Amino acid sequence: MQVSNAFQTFATEAPEVHKAWMEAIQKLDTASALDKKTEELAYIAVMAAVKLESGLPFHVQMAKAHGATREEIISSVLTGLPAVGNTVIHSLPIALSAYDGEGL
Repeated sequence: MQVSNAFQTFATEAPEVHKAWMEAIQKLDTASALDKKTEELAYIAVMAAVKLESGLPFHVQMAKAHGATREEIISSVLTGLPAVGNTVIHSLPIALSAYDGEGL
């Protein structure tokens, strides 16, 4: 699975900070009570709500690898609709393209 250009640049240009960040992420992942699919779907919902679209393809592929359906991806992206409005719909084509394997 391919990470975004921004994240790859982060890893390349600031390797020590990237290493520390990844260690923190791994610890948070271990501490989570959510199963991997649910965690990825929740993360996709948050990313759509805060407009972090560059990371969506990676996390959609992770969710799919853990058994998420296309319909679950759609529902995940649209979860924030009542709270943040239709801004989340901008993430929908990105997420579905990643799920369908387009543009990867």
